[in-house]
Amino acid sequence: MSNQKKRNFQIEAFKHRVVVDPKYAEKTWSVLEHAIHEIYNHNASGLSFEELYRNAYNMVLHKFGEKLYSGLVTTMTAHLKEISKSIEAAQGGLFLEELNRKWNDHNKALQMIRDILMYMDRTYIPNAHKTPVHELGLNLWRDNVIHSSKIQSRLLSMLLELVHKERTGEVIDRGLMRNIIKMLMDLGSSVYQEDFEKPFLEVSAEFYMGESQKFIECCDCGDYLKKAEIRLNEEIERVTHYLDVKSEVKITNVVEKEMIASHMMRLVHMENSGLVNMLLDDKYEDLGRMYNLFRRVPNGLPTIRDVMTSHLREIGKQLVTDAEKLKDPVEFVQRLLDEKDKYDNIISQAFCNDKTFQNALNSSFEYFINLNNRSPEFISLFVDDKLRKGLKGVSEEEVEIILDKVMMLFRYLQEKDVFEKYYKQHLAKRLLSGKTVSDDAERSLIVKLKTECGYQFTSKLEGMFTDMKTSQDTMQGFYASHLELTDGPTLVVQVLTTGSWPTQPSITCNLPAEMSALCEKFRSYYLGTHTGRRLSWQTNMGTADIKATFGKGQKHELNVSTYQMCVLMLFNNADRLSYKEIEQATGIPASDLKRCLQSMACVKGKNVLRKEPMSKDIGEEDALLVNDKFTSKFYKVKIGTVVAQKETEPEKLETRQRVEEDRKPQIEAAIVRIMKSRRVLDHNNIIAEVTKQLQSRFLANPTEIKKRIESLIERDFLERDNNDRKLYRYLA
Repeated sequence: MSNQKKRNFQIEAFKHRVVVDPKYAEKTWSVLEHAIHEIYNHNASGLSFEELYRNAYNMVLHKFGEKLYSGLVTTMTAHLKEISKSIEAAQGGLFLEELNRKWNDHNKALQMIRDILMYMDRTYIPNAHKTPVHELGLNLWRDNVIHSSKIQSRLLSMLLELVHKERTGEVIDRGLMRNIIKMLMDLGSSVYQEDFEKPFLEVSAEFYMGESQKFIECCDCGDYLKKAEIRLNEEIERVTHYLDVKSEVKITNVVEKEMIASHMMRLVHMENSGLVNMLLDDKYEDLGRMYNLFRRVPNGLPTIRDVMTSHLREIGKQLVTDAEKLKDPVEFVQRLLDEKDKYDNIISQAFCNDKTFQNALNSSFEYFINLNNRSPEFISLFVDDKLRKGLKGVSEEEVEIILDKVMMLFRYLQEKDVFEKYYKQHLAKRLLSGKTVSDDAERSLIVKLKTECGYQFTSKLEGMFTDMKTSQDTMQGFYASHLELTDGPTLVVQVLTTGSWPTQPSITCNLPAEMSALCEKFRSYYLGTHTGRRLSWQTNMGTADIKATFGKGQKHELNVSTYQMCVLMLFNNADRLSYKEIEQATGIPASDLKRCLQSMACVKGKNVLRKEPMSKDIGEEDALLVNDKFTSKFYKVKIGTVVAQKETEPEKLETRQRVEEDRKPQIEAAIVRIMKSRRVLDHNNIIAEVTKQLQSRFLANPTEIKKRIESLIERDFLERDNNDRKLYRYLA
């Protein structure tokens, strides 16, 4: 084996020429052409697709691809012209059915032809840059059938007529419509758009323009919006059933423009049924529908928002400036809260909690609450009413809800320091009279105020609670060191730190001898245990429980103010006293004395005294006697003092002056802080910065800021620039 020679093999080219029959191409094409005719005539079952494929393959292989391609175009075109004629001949409603049937036939035929000519599709067509067989078939259908002069306009008018019929309530063959529209889409997006979509949108615009005009004349706003919503949903549904999904945006834009955008202002301001009426009547469903429809068009939501804001400001302005509604502060604040609740509900239920609407609501409330400079006082009175009696039997959760609502109104106030002034006064009265419903509720509100405005705002309020606790301990110490006092009158003293509590004019009155001696003992005890302190009695803020026996031996325990106690004790030594005698004996200021006597002599059921002559007011010539006929079904009788719930004009002016005085150091402190960090600043920027820094407490008056700047210049904190008088420098 190893000795044998190795041989090299070589394969040589075929020596004989292959001669192709000159009529090969014609013969082969005629076979293929016949097959195409048979396919279009539904006689494809007798054809050998394998043989036909081989023939087409050989034609391409032998460079007869061009003949095959052009023959295909000619044959298909001839068949499609015949098909076109049969479609044209179809009458009435059969036209679309015939078109749909022939389209399906053409698609089946095209599939078979493409299978036969697959080799040409893969090799010849890409190299010769020709249109592929399937696409060619669609283009020829488009040019010879759809764009046929007798079919194109007829097809469009029938499609639009069917849409119109459906819009007017008739039932149409949606399946047929879907097939025809699908055909247009298969022929290319430009065919669908040019041959159907554009005319469809134009006709739709005309239809909805006319319909909206008809509806707006005969419907109220709510009904019109329902109809618009129905139409919009119908068009969206129409797209899902038989139109191109991309048409949805276009057709909904048409409906929105014609039915909503064109009539927006008229709908909103429609008499007796527009937006304002919907707001007044809490029509959540209609408002929600308006919101959802208007949000679809440009400037839709701003239109609703602007009308709501102007309406809200108008009713708010009426609310805070109506003298009749200002008579009862508690009712006034309750109305504000009710109004806020109403619009909060509308925004959450109808306007999808839209933040822009919430902001508009807040700015409206801030606008009209501050139109009335008594709003801070009234809100504090509302809190006072709730914490005295309004929250009895109310759960903790409900208390929190009420306090949160109060805090919401508080945030709208520009003069928060005025509220603080009144709140401090009212809190003091509640604590000293022991009339607060819940210490937890009181502390909860202070925590909320602290969170909102900082420690400085509430430090004095917290100091008041501390004093109340300290006073209890002091009284225990006092009685522990004076055991001999257990039999006589009992004294309870609240020792208040001057800085923490509202400043009260120190009015002294002549206490009964037994009480006066007790007070002196307490003074000695307190000053003995605390060095460097002074005590001044605030008799106008105290209360007393006294036992009284009336004409028929009836005994009662009377809960009265210190002033009332001083008056009643005088009647232990006299049966009848004139107003002048009482005034001289007690030393109580005239205005307080009149209120005190009025509450004991002129209030039915509390009239432990009687006066001569009988009248509702106390006069300086009146005489007072013990009312022997006084009866009450209760053993304990509480005799309140007739008080003006709101401040009188002089009191109001005095409070306002105190607030203005308190603001001066705060403005000066802000100016110094700003100038210390900026060193040099012009007048307008100082005003802007100070206003911004202080806005959490009050809205600083530019005139007052200017005065404070002048004061600081006089005290050498600042100086004016020598060249520019509006420029200030900080002097370290």
